Amino acid sequence: MSGLLVIAEQRCGELRPVSLELIGAAQGLRREGDSVSVALLAPSPGALIEPLKLAGVDEIVAVKVAAPEFDPDTFESAISALIAERKPDVVLVAHSVDSFGFAAALAAKLGLGFATDVFKVERQDGELVATRGGYGQKVNVEVDFPGRGTVLLAVRGNVFKPPEQKGSPRISEFSAPPVSSRSSGREFIELAAADDVDMTAAEFILTVGRGIGEEAKVVQFKELADAIGATLGCSRPIADAGWLPKSRQVGQSGKTASACKLYIAMGVSGAIQHLAGMKHVATIVAVNSDAEASIFGVAKYGIVGDIFEIAEELRRCF
Repeated sequence: MSGLLVIAEQRCGELRPVSLELIGAAQGLRREGDSVSVALLAPSPGALIEPLKLAGVDEIVAVKVAAPEFDPDTFESAISALIAERKPDVVLVAHSVDSFGFAAALAAKLGLGFATDVFKVERQDGELVATRGGYGQKVNVEVDFPGRGTVLLAVRGNVFKPPEQKGSPRISEFSAPPVSSRSSGREFIELAAADDVDMTAAEFILTVGRGIGEEAKVVQFKELADAIGATLGCSRPIADAGWLPKSRQVGQSGKTASACKLYIAMGVSGAIQHLAGMKHVATIVAVNSDAEASIFGVAKYGIVGDIFEIAEELRRCF
């Protein structure tokens, strides 16, 4: 068994960005002689192939399926047959709501090594080791897979960088076996977004936490963010309270500030769940009245003081 198989993810006829990130993750695992194949399951896979033609991809496998939208039984059956034929040693899928529907069942059915929410993967002394969060992201857990010929990994989004160069992979087709789905879809309805901000693309973020005290104070920090050219974000307590939309939440159950270069955290304690979405940012400025706040452990610059006084001083400068 050798080689890597990436399962691309598409929704409503559009390739999801995480598909390209999975290709980036595969590059760090390939050994001499390994090939990287990307499988694309869709009613019309040919229409989505072009974006997958990237450096490091040796083959794109077009798998035509009957289901117009995602169907877990269809994916499980098709990928199971593909693994049986190709016998890859690593299969990469997105850690997403779609993969939740088939990945665990597929791993149990085929006896695969399996890990979810993987944010780091490498080979140590020739053996595959995946790192994921544990105990609510309080610790990092290294997982190995002794005796498993094939390992299935669900990879966290916004972690691995997609290849930037284009490539010329060969294109092949795979006939998915017929399957009787246990569910049927009538219509796919995309819920309207409560906010049009994309926190994953923001390069400058000002985030507020429970330290602001009350909803009325949000306006003050929204004005400050606009004045200094930042995107206003928040920690989970603020989103849960409805003071800001969930789309602005940064953290484990929110968005990852993947493109952020400067992150200002005001009144954010630094719970591990929040740090999961922003601790990788190169320049973090933390403002908190509690000198023992966890946020100072990841900040490059820290200010122990009243966030409202600091905000007012900043506002005077702009």
